Amino acid sequence: MSVLALRRATVADIPAMSRIRLAVRENRLSDPGRITEEMYRDYLDDLGRGWVAELAGEIVGFSVADRGDGTIWALFVAPGREGLGAGKRLLQQAVSWLFEIGFDEVWLGTQPGTR
Repeated sequence: MSVLALRRATVADIPAMSRIRLAVRENRLSDPGRITEEMYRDYLDDLGRGWVAELAGEIVGFSVADRGDGTIWALFVAPGREGLGAGKRLLQQAVSWLFEIGFDEVWLGTQPGTR
């Protein structure tokens, strides 16, 4: 039985993160080109921090926290990999980090009618 593992995201994870982002059924991008590789790069180190959830070596979800405004910039789990606890753990990691760096409040926005 494989164990779900969390780790800090790296630039090498961007292709998997992007695939997941473009595959989700909720909070879909109306313009897939709107989120660029450069944006992922910026948010992984300069503007925030990101994490990935892995199961048997496969990235099944990711989160990214914004150090500038205390928001969760991204939180997505691959379709078919929901229900494993990845989203919950990724959110906890991002929120904990934002509190560690000094935020008193953290925000996560989503489209109406989504989970």
